[in-house]
Amino acid sequence: MLRLCSSSQTRAKLLDSFGIEYIQCAVNFNEESVKSNSPKSFVYAVAKGKLAAAQNQFGLDTPVLVADTVIEANNTLLRKAKNREDARKILLEQSDTQSSIITALIYKSKTIEFIDISATKYHFAPFDIEDLESYLDSNEWQGKAGACMVEGFCKKYIKKVEGLESNAMGLQVEKLLPWLEF
Repeated sequence: MLRLCSSSQTRAKLLDSFGIEYIQCAVNFNEESVKSNSPKSFVYAVAKGKLAAAQNQFGLDTPVLVADTVIEANNTLLRKAKNREDARKILLEQSDTQSSIITALIYKSKTIEFIDISATKYHFAPFDIEDLESYLDSNEWQGKAGACMVEGFCKKYIKKVEGLESNAMGLQVEKLLPWLEF
């Protein structure tokens, strides 16, 4: 059993798909307090902040798992869209280009701390504008790094993938498995 300190339903589904038992609860950490333009530095700092908040709130009687994900496209750090227009802008940054989806995860118990920062590269074809507008109407982009759903809207535009899809979905479970203490 571990404590998934995230409100992400996608991360929860990933743990379910690997048969990992967990308790899910969000932690209170202000990501806006992190000032970094480097995607890897940003996700690491946010994950460390979430870990500190989780330890303060829950302790380590149950191991904690935190994660953060961002996208880098055209040398630009892309985070969660603030609104529909921001989502459109962020998605168009990724259309017909290569994007790197970067996730930092930290698993910590009383005896171990495992940290991983991984990137999955996607080469996207141009997004169809009508399809993009329909996706924006669905609001499925809300709460997603770079407004991107590689398992949803973006899937049909993928020309090439380098890396783990689970990482792009926000939790590289395959890298975590050897470190779990069950």
